[in-house]
Amino acid sequence: MKLRLGLPKGSLQESTLELMRLAGYRFYVNGRSYFPTSDDPAIEAVLLRAQEMARYVEDGVLDAGLTGKDWIIENDADVIEVCELVYAKSSLSPVRWVLAVPEGSPVQSVKDLEGKRIATEAVNLTRKYLEKHGVKADVEFSWGATEVKAPTLVDAIVELTETGSSLRANNLRIVDTVLESTTRLIANKQSYRDPWKKDKINNLALMLQGAIYARGKVGLKFNIPKAGVEQLRKFLPAMKKPTVSPLLDNEWVALEVIVDERTVREIIPELKQCGARDIIEYPLNKVIY
Repeated sequence: MKLRLGLPKGSLQESTLELMRLAGYRFYVNGRSYFPTSDDPAIEAVLLRAQEMARYVEDGVLDAGLTGKDWIIENDADVIEVCELVYAKSSLSPVRWVLAVPEGSPVQSVKDLEGKRIATEAVNLTRKYLEKHGVKADVEFSWGATEVKAPTLVDAIVELTETGSSLRANNLRIVDTVLESTTRLIANKQSYRDPWKKDKINNLALMLQGAIYARGKVGLKFNIPKAGVEQLRKFLPAMKKPTVSPLLDNEWVALEVIVDERTVREIIPELKQCGARDIIEYPLNKVIY
């Protein structure tokens, strides 16, 4: 038996393959092939655009796939959301669909777009947003280069952004956030009722979440006099439940904690002041809670 898994092609492809690697699953993309090979013989993978992933999972063409919450909503897909995976092309934050207008536009809120024209790739998402605010506007599908269409072709756009830099570069101003979206591991309902496939999908979710939890964190191991342990609690994260191991010298213990990598440069000097020795920093691939 095999699990048919959809992986997002395009902007999320490389970050997804790297996340999979950290989770323990290696996929190899050969040239322009849409069918990566995997070191797990029980997974049959295919590369698809995130925009259409939910539809193929709902229809049962795929057992599971990775796509954004935005595209689940856009396709009105009836799928199981197994878990949320907060990662994007260039950050570990949600992405946003935003309503944007040219800098010189008089539009200050969505209410000002009554009867206007809006371009977007997420037509259904935008229509639902307008309906929520009681606004009637002409929403047209954009095949790309959406930022350049306002104000010449449309009055406003609804576009996906991580940092807003592309919008600013095109002299666009954000009026409102339409939706914040994160990546989800989704499953076909019938596939998820199969015990083998359900276990396979849940195990994949566990490992992917573990890889995300580990991002930006490192492990610290060090030896310290017993008398210095309580002093550490004042500044060291995770000291409520550190791993403490006895040493041959009864006056010393070995401690192991997980900390944010960005805090290490402050933590290690403090450790030294508390008498810590033999300090080792090591990378983490997965953290399973």
